[in-house]
Amino acid sequence: APRAGGAAGRHRLSTRPSLARLRQMPSPAIEAAAAESELIGGALEMAEAAHAGQNRRGSGGMAYIHHPVAVAELLSAHGFGEQTVAAALLHDVVEDSDASVEDVAERFGRPVADLVAALTEDETIEPFERRKGAHRRHVAEVGGDALAIYAADKLSNIRVLRRSLASEGEAAGEEFEVPLEVKEAAWAADLEMLGRAAPDLSFVDDLAAELAKLRETRARSSIRSEGPAPPRS
Repeated sequence: APRAGGAAGRHRLSTRPSLARLRQMPSPAIEAAAAESELIGGALEMAEAAHAGQNRRGSGGMAYIHHPVAVAELLSAHGFGEQTVAAALLHDVVEDSDASVEDVAERFGRPVADLVAALTEDETIEPFERRKGAHRRHVAEVGGDALAIYAADKLSNIRVLRRSLASEGEAAGEEFEVPLEVKEAAWAADLEMLGRAAPDLSFVDDLAAELAKLRETRARSSIRSEGPAPPRS
């Protein structure tokens, strides 16, 4: 379950992002949304504060903030509302900082906080496979826009990893807590759940395609790492 405690009120930030900072953001769509919506602008600033100094695993050193921004951009492009886009920006804040679900509720309202809570894993559950399974079941039970954020999150993760694998080979997977085979199996289970719980969600087909591309990329990377076959005698 999401942490109940945290540093309430610690993120005392303005509701509008600065133009100087916006020019450095990786997504023009989210820049525009943040400038027009106080909710999205505030969520972006809280996400930046929470993830400051963090890098995304398996991304080749990408600043972590690029991940929630990419997830939010996917949802915005598919017409989801500002509360869902804000929750997408904040979906890893409780896991990766001292902020709590109640901090999010106090600042952005209960609907946004409920989505963030649904996207927050119970870190007390071990091992990795069991924790992912419990979270997957919870998101399926919550349903609604939590499924959309969950799907966009997995889609973004696979896209970034695939690009890193293409440039770095299997070494890109060494940053993860589990082998890539285990992560790949978890994503396959995510795809199966989403196919049942949200078959009309456009991200489901995209996720299936990206997972297939990831497997192809790993297969090519494995062939390259093994080198050419020895000549026949």
